[in-house]
Amino acid sequence: MSGHSKWATTKHKKAVIDAKRGKMFAKLVKNVEVAARTGGGDPAGNPTLYDAIQKAKKSSVPNDNIDRAVKRGSGLEAGGADYQTIMYEGYGPNGVALLIECLTDNRNRAATEVRTALTRNGGSFADAGSVSYMFTRKGVVIVPKAGTTEDDVMLAVLDAGAEEVNDLGEAFEVVSEPTDLIAVRTALQDAGIEYESAESSLIPSVTVPLDEEGARKIFKLIDVLEDSDDVQNVYANFDVSDEVMAAVG
Repeated sequence: MSGHSKWATTKHKKAVIDAKRGKMFAKLVKNVEVAARTGGGDPAGNPTLYDAIQKAKKSSVPNDNIDRAVKRGSGLEAGGADYQTIMYEGYGPNGVALLIECLTDNRNRAATEVRTALTRNGGSFADAGSVSYMFTRKGVVIVPKAGTTEDDVMLAVLDAGAEEVNDLGEAFEVVSEPTDLIAVRTALQDAGIEYESAESSLIPSVTVPLDEEGARKIFKLIDVLEDSDDVQNVYANFDVSDEVMAAVG
């Protein structure tokens, strides 16, 4: 799992200064809007909205965009779309299992874009349930190192329900049950430890190790999938070593 986590955090950093920043902004804003619609527009009483806003802010999304998304989601401003969450299951090259989470106002468009991305890049759709059993829903908080040690993080989150703290190189990954996510995030804040993101994620129970060629293929497929406006998250069960990661760049 560490290989996948490292890849995801590195990619997130690059995306912030990337040409695709506009697309990433749009997805983060959509997250905020849906969270506000689901649980109300007050971040103090809606932890999902609080985390969505924090993630958007840490990714440099302008406050004005965030505020308007909250207003659209909570019905204070017109123009909000009726987004639905749909999870597609599939396989990529080398038998890598994929869960593709879409947030869309057009199911047919989303399904077509996901199918096209898979078939053109060595992947295929899978039957419902044939992939999802390999993943477990967890709370994941990413903590930048920046002068913080693993012991500091461990001490802060141990009593809050954290299950493990993983070293990702430039950051720590704190894993918990989804129900303990808010407690873990709050414990870090109380300890004065800065975190990069706190969200519910899907973690694979079994992983497929990839060589350089396999890694290039799966990274390309995930990039194409994430290029779709409807695709919000892609979860995959590959594992790549530091050496392969460095070779792929």
